[in-house]
Amino acid sequence: MILTSCREYFDKNPYDGWFKRLDYIVSGTEASYYGSSRKACHLDLIPYATARKWTELTQRQRSLLLAMAGDALGLLLRDSAVRLLILNGNSVVLKFQDATGVKLDKRVMPDWCLPRRSLRGGVRGFAYRGVVRNVSGVNLKHEILVLGFNHNIQSSFGVTTGVVAAIRKWIRETASEVLP
Repeated sequence: MILTSCREYFDKNPYDGWFKRLDYIVSGTEASYYGSSRKACHLDLIPYATARKWTELTQRQRSLLLAMAGDALGLLLRDSAVRLLILNGNSVVLKFQDATGVKLDKRVMPDWCLPRRSLRGGVRGFAYRGVVRNVSGVNLKHEILVLGFNHNIQSSFGVTTGVVAAIRKWIRETASEVLP
């Protein structure tokens, strides 16, 4: 039942308010969560439900959950056909680096700047890139390209369609350089 529920999630009643913007970014790689191009999947760093939102957990609780769940992510990736991971938001990027021990290359992306009246120059955009061969002590059977961005696409205030399009373009171009 769990496997069927996961496979059919995007056919039934997906949380489109969260996934549609991400799907737009992912679709630049010719994958999607939806329809006939359904080659994408959503993975959480922590595959366990919590009674409170991630932001409401203490740092100790977050660290314990990451320590408990790290090998689950590693095992999923080891036994999957995943060759590209896209990390959405600075918190996810930082926690992924903690869980894997991999320091991703970080690059300022001027086209991704979010305007803010209160912040001179706005909120800078950053791109992250790296390759993982091991996740939380689990050796993967293949390399996985990891691309990420610091803006949380669904909830960062002021994420414009232009910024989302620029992130999509970067992911498409970067992934096409290394993936078949």
